[in-house]
Amino acid sequence: MKVLVINAGSSSLKYQLLDPDTKEVLAKGLCERIGIDGHIKHTPTGKDVYDADRYMPDHEAAIKLVMEVLTHNYYGVIKDMSEIDAVGHRVLHGGDKFVESCIIDEACKQAIRDCIPLGPLHNPANLMGIEACEKAMPGKPQVAVFDTAFHMTMPPKAYRYAIPTKYYTEDHLRRYGFHGTSHRFVSKRCIELMGAEKASRVIVCHLGNGSSLSAVKDGKCQDTSMGLSPLAGVPMGTRAGDIDTCVAQFIMNKYNMSADDCLTMLNKKSGVLALSDGVSSDFRDLDAAAEKGNEAAQLALDKFAYEVRKYIGAYAAALGGVDCIVFTAGLGENSGSMRASICDGLEYLGVKLDAEKNKLRGEEVIISTPDSKVTVWVIPTNEELMIAQDTAELCK
Repeated sequence: MKVLVINAGSSSLKYQLLDPDTKEVLAKGLCERIGIDGHIKHTPTGKDVYDADRYMPDHEAAIKLVMEVLTHNYYGVIKDMSEIDAVGHRVLHGGDKFVESCIIDEACKQAIRDCIPLGPLHNPANLMGIEACEKAMPGKPQVAVFDTAFHMTMPPKAYRYAIPTKYYTEDHLRRYGFHGTSHRFVSKRCIELMGAEKASRVIVCHLGNGSSLSAVKDGKCQDTSMGLSPLAGVPMGTRAGDIDTCVAQFIMNKYNMSADDCLTMLNKKSGVLALSDGVSSDFRDLDAAAEKGNEAAQLALDKFAYEVRKYIGAYAAALGGVDCIVFTAGLGENSGSMRASICDGLEYLGVKLDAEKNKLRGEEVIISTPDSKVTVWVIPTNEELMIAQDTAELCK
């Protein structure tokens, strides 16, 4: 079976064509600057990369271009689009309506529209990708895989905010959480590797420019660090993370800033970028600057590690202990120094890192010592495979 996985942004479209059974990736690529001028980078496995400026006025044009390169006589990997069995879409926000992936129909699309107030930046783009595929590939089965779905197993004590009930019942304001497809893939893989008994209580650390943690009990999410939006939780590349709401009120009042402008600042101008006094939102740049003695960059790194460590401690308490801690995503998979900084201070939980194994990057590996009471893993995430597997299961 061949599944095309689509991740549509407002001006971009990422894609992968893969076989969910063999896990073989046939091709992947990125269309960007959609509606501006357009550029595509198409990487077929075992062939030359196609990297070119191509005008894409909208997402429908981008999908048609993806179809063109996938079936190209030189850069292509299939003869025609009939070889694609189904399309899987990453959708950011499913609200509390979706606890699992679903076949896309009119009711599903309307539910995604209804969630636009909860995901104003992503859901409209996700819909554009879905509708573009419908026009370009009429009749082809499509599946929506929601970032929020994995977290819908949280109990009310974890997802309810301590605000008047009407805001929950009428406006659906609650903790939703994000990166759910990654958290599901990684926690599931940890259970496969360790066995259900040895991986009953798992803390997943999805760390990158966007970061979130989840507390998982017997494969089901019990709590997660992001909230109504991806702004909550630990500080990230440009997001502030958890913050006293009075800070926002103070800034808005003193600087005559609107709520929308304040949120833009908290989402795009804060996080480690702000803590480092503008050095960078990229942790690699922060590492380099800190090595040269930049104190602001070091503070940003220290603050990030400290906040992640606090969440791990909180989730260990929420789970009644912890069997496994798993690092994943760009920073989690590749930065041994950050993993070490986070785990420094978790000795009270029985965490002991193997310094040599912790130097490995991007590999599926245990980085704790044999006598560590908590097994610490690095497990590379694969959201595209998870989406493809869900799609294949629903389209059988």
